[in-house]
Amino acid sequence: MNRVAGSALGVLGAGAGCVAYGALVEARAYALREFTLPVLPVGADPVRVLHVSDLHLLPRQEKKVEWVRSLDRLNPDLVVNTGDNHSHPTAWKRVLEAFGPLLERPGVFVWGSNDYLAPRLKNPLGYLAGPSRPPQPEDHPERELPWRELGQAFRTAGWTDLTHRRETLTIRGMPFAFRGTDDGHLERDDYARVAGPADPSATLNLAVTHAPYLRLLDAFAADRMDVILAGHTHGGQVCVPGLGALTTNCDLDTKRVKGVSTHTAAGHTSAMHVSAGLGTSPFAPYRFACRPEASLLTLTPRG
Repeated sequence: MNRVAGSALGVLGAGAGCVAYGALVEARAYALREFTLPVLPVGADPVRVLHVSDLHLLPRQEKKVEWVRSLDRLNPDLVVNTGDNHSHPTAWKRVLEAFGPLLERPGVFVWGSNDYLAPRLKNPLGYLAGPSRPPQPEDHPERELPWRELGQAFRTAGWTDLTHRRETLTIRGMPFAFRGTDDGHLERDDYARVAGPADPSATLNLAVTHAPYLRLLDAFAADRMDVILAGHTHGGQVCVPGLGALTTNCDLDTKRVKGVSTHTAAGHTSAMHVSAGLGTSPFAPYRFACRPEASLLTLTPRG
């Protein structure tokens, strides 16, 4: 074997090893990330918010189900679910099993694109080319997932559906004003339905959406939301060590692909947390330098 052929085989072997690691190890290495956000009034008690997103659950993913159930040990005051719960027509009941005891806690949710439609096989490199444009459920009824049944179960358990709704919940004795939208990735968002100034009587104003497109972030910040919560990006899913994410699968910049950051519009700066999520598409079941995650956000007083 000549040197060139040997080098090519070495590169191919290394690439295959990375894919195998990403699929068999890192995609199952669930992690809890913890952040502190000083967004409450002086003197307020801290509030623990569990942010869970992008499970993309399949019926066979027992380890993921058990790991999500175990998050109840954190004793969150509030659970925020930013969508893409399931990836298979029969997985929605397993989603309920995964959330389990967390459904007994105050919670809010919005939908993502893969709550509506089952994923399909496509070129895995297309993810790096920029935001995809999935079809609408009415265009492909054979791919529609049972999101209505899942939503009814969430609501019956006591979680609040924020899809184009404004709601106020009492969290640790304080009024938290929420507003949410439908999924921006499918262009189902209609911010005008929840637009308007922040509630001045609320201890905190929170905006919740699945995909952090700039049109939504600008609208939330301009209306003076204190905190914006989103998912969708998978943290880039396949990242380059030392460089980071190559894509966000929306128009958000890669520096804010996951974790805590801020967004400014119309002279107001909102705190923002984007979850890297817990899953992948079943047709691209790998992560690299980007572990699947849920986040515990501790809200504390300002100053």
